[in-house]
Amino acid sequence: MFKIIRVNMSDLSVKSEDVSEAYQGLGGRGLTSAIISGEVDPTCSAIGPNNKLVFAPGLLGGTNCANSGRISVGGKSPLTGGIKEANSGGQAGGYLARLGVAAIVVEGFPQDGKLYKLFVGKDKFELSPADDLKGMGNYATVDKLKNEFGEKVGFVSIGKAGEWKLPAASVAFTDQELRPTRHAGRGGLGAVMGSKGLKAIIIDPSEGERAPLADKDAFKEAAKSFAKALADHPVTSQGLTNYGTDILINIINEAGGLPTRNFASGRFETADKVGGETLNKVTTERKGNCSHGCMAGCVIRCSGIYHDEKGEYLSKWPEYETVWAFGPNCEIDDLDAIARMDRACDDIGIDTIETGNAIAVAMEGGVKEFGDVAGAEELLAEIGKGTPLGKILGSGAGTVGKAFGVRRVPVVKNQALPAYDPRTVKGVGVTYATTPMGADHTAGYAVATNIMKVGGYVDPLKPEGQVNLSRDLQVTTASIDTYGLCLFVAFPVMDNPDAITAIVDMVNAKYGLSLTGDDVGVLGQRILKMERDFNSRAGFTAADDRLPEFFKLEKLPPHDQVFDITDEELDTVFNF
Repeated sequence: MFKIIRVNMSDLSVKSEDVSEAYQGLGGRGLTSAIISGEVDPTCSAIGPNNKLVFAPGLLGGTNCANSGRISVGGKSPLTGGIKEANSGGQAGGYLARLGVAAIVVEGFPQDGKLYKLFVGKDKFELSPADDLKGMGNYATVDKLKNEFGEKVGFVSIGKAGEWKLPAASVAFTDQELRPTRHAGRGGLGAVMGSKGLKAIIIDPSEGERAPLADKDAFKEAAKSFAKALADHPVTSQGLTNYGTDILINIINEAGGLPTRNFASGRFETADKVGGETLNKVTTERKGNCSHGCMAGCVIRCSGIYHDEKGEYLSKWPEYETVWAFGPNCEIDDLDAIARMDRACDDIGIDTIETGNAIAVAMEGGVKEFGDVAGAEELLAEIGKGTPLGKILGSGAGTVGKAFGVRRVPVVKNQALPAYDPRTVKGVGVTYATTPMGADHTAGYAVATNIMKVGGYVDPLKPEGQVNLSRDLQVTTASIDTYGLCLFVAFPVMDNPDAITAIVDMVNAKYGLSLTGDDVGVLGQRILKMERDFNSRAGFTAADDRLPEFFKLEKLPPHDQVFDITDEELDTVFNF
């Protein structure tokens, strides 16, 4: 039933094909990584004709499984030079699965320099010119597309950063209100989409249907058990639901792991002013929405709707990493300014983590002062204008560091670190260093165990146990991404054995399989091996699985810790 849609931008042809044997049993990240690893020359230019861009819903997409509508976007990264999977919410994942689309593969290179849009409906796939969208931000692009296609569809688009092929460009997905607020942000895959001349994808689910189930009764029971596990866990039913991911600001600050002023300190003096509790209070006062699902079927509802001082829509709730990147990392404690910058990034189509780090590194280089709110917004505006300075900033923190002679540049494989300092949350430091994706907390979220004591406890300040913790989480996460589940389901999965059993049972009931819990690990290892093989063929070595030197040399206040997990230990992470 499921098909792969091949979109060739060289001859503007679109065709569907059956899922080959090599890709059977895969979805989401597993499928994007398999296609990139198997079909893309690892040494090719990431924005050249031989790279491919893949969109894939997960194995549980198109069902009534809670939080199963995620979508994976894959390609060779213009930022890292390695394999990349970036994950997003929004409506696209569920819509594609209901249409029987296992993946969209965009390949080739436009010959005329023009822009195109792709329409995907039930057994209908069509490319058409989109030069009228050239130079538009994501909000204006979606507004124009709504006039043409209505409001019962989903949109995927790139902003100006993608058109300019900036290495930090994101791919935007519309949420349930058709706002382009959900992003496959990391790794610059928006630049790959721009290099293909593809401005937008329109997904019309109107004639789609729920995915067929081999055993409806068994699926129903497993889905019920899984939903109960989410509802019973305090993180997924209370913390995230009421305060969003921004609840972590005060938690990580208290732990001394909140990177402040470009990773100079682990605590921010006025962190509470931008924390989740304050975000909830301000949102309530302005009659926004403190509990909002970024996609249909979400029961965690960690997103929110943020209003300005006039009570008008400004942006979705900034994620914790976004609040941190433009907030404590730049010494800024103004929630309204952070929300404006989040909105600007969504519109320009650029990753908030990479961009916030780029601005912090620029501040370290003397371009602006730390704490300069207006200055930070000016730098972000430069990206939107496409000025030379803006394009340096839009190329990521690594490029900014080189341009302004900054020694302390927090990147791994040229991708900027997220919002947890690896010196005092050492498990996530192992993940940053070793994941094939470049510095990425979602690849193996050791923060859960290091700080929140979910799934046990490994002391975040000690090196012991961190390699095993990161390894296990990276394996499990690769499988969760393949199933198309939200990363936050990991909280009940780590604490409640019934949750992982329910996931396996749903996969079995959907596809008529007989997998066991052990197969979750087998699948995760298979995916990681593919990704590491691609990177190896692209020229990566063990020397790339390292944190920047300053994390080993400079003690981080208040705990005065360095990252002291040895290179030899890091090299054992993938000893499956």
